[in-house]
Amino acid sequence: MALIINHETIDDEVIEGEFRHIKGHFERTLQVACCERDPEFRAMAKDNITSRALLQHEAVRRFPEVSDDEIQDRLSKLIEAAGGEDKFYANIGLPYKDEAAVRGNVANGVRLDKTLGQVYAPEPEPDEAAQRAHYDANLKLFLTDEQIRALHISMNLSGAQSRAEVYAQMRELRQKALAGADFAALGAEFNSNKEMSSDLGWFKRGEFMEEFEAIAFSMGVGEISPVFVTQLGFHICQVTDRKPAVPKPFEEVRELVRLRILEEHRDRKFNEFVEELKKTAKIEDTDPPEENCGCGASH
Repeated sequence: MALIINHETIDDEVIEGEFRHIKGHFERTLQVACCERDPEFRAMAKDNITSRALLQHEAVRRFPEVSDDEIQDRLSKLIEAAGGEDKFYANIGLPYKDEAAVRGNVANGVRLDKTLGQVYAPEPEPDEAAQRAHYDANLKLFLTDEQIRALHISMNLSGAQSRAEVYAQMRELRQKALAGADFAALGAEFNSNKEMSSDLGWFKRGEFMEEFEAIAFSMGVGEISPVFVTQLGFHICQVTDRKPAVPKPFEEVRELVRLRILEEHRDRKFNEFVEELKKTAKIEDTDPPEENCGCGASH
């Protein structure tokens, strides 16, 4: 009985699930190792759950009844967005069609949508001057993707006696390139995949392996990389050209600017609303403070 919100007891499994979701996100973005930030993530999990519970309580208070038509309309849209009824039920994790449970959850969604509609109102309708001011103040949010063009030599372990043999050969090729040999010609001759051109053309982040892009985008035009390794083998690359990120024209992003202004308004109103709900809520957290996990990480 760790978390009680307005007399509603939150199951420990719910807290643990939210905690794992948050921790997994930070692990994927390389911002955490082991359990060094577990107490912080567990506090974030409880705060998220508390906010959702308070919102749902308020939504039920404001809209205790919702019509069958409202439920069916929302349910139909959810099923259509999922690509059909079977996929919808698979996505929500139900092993069989439990219509009563689904309609109950959908009714809660209807209540929440109607409540947030009241919270957000009136929503801004920024004129062109306001949109241009937001655009000018936030140019970094409206940039084109930085692009580079690169040549590439890649060798895998196929047919080699050892990794050391391939590494030594790649070092030799790099020395030739540094001495002025034609990089593209070296790639055409020595790439393990003969069907792959040594000229990768123009590309932006997200089109190749992260390990490769981390090297390539850190280089200057004309620079030749050291030999580096990915799961596909050993690599050398040379950046031949670069297109820096530049602001997109206002007319091209006008609608995006409008949506961002609206999004900022909603975020602000949402956070203010939740904080007001917390002021009058009864929230009990009986969990003892978490202790050092003993893994040797710096806490």
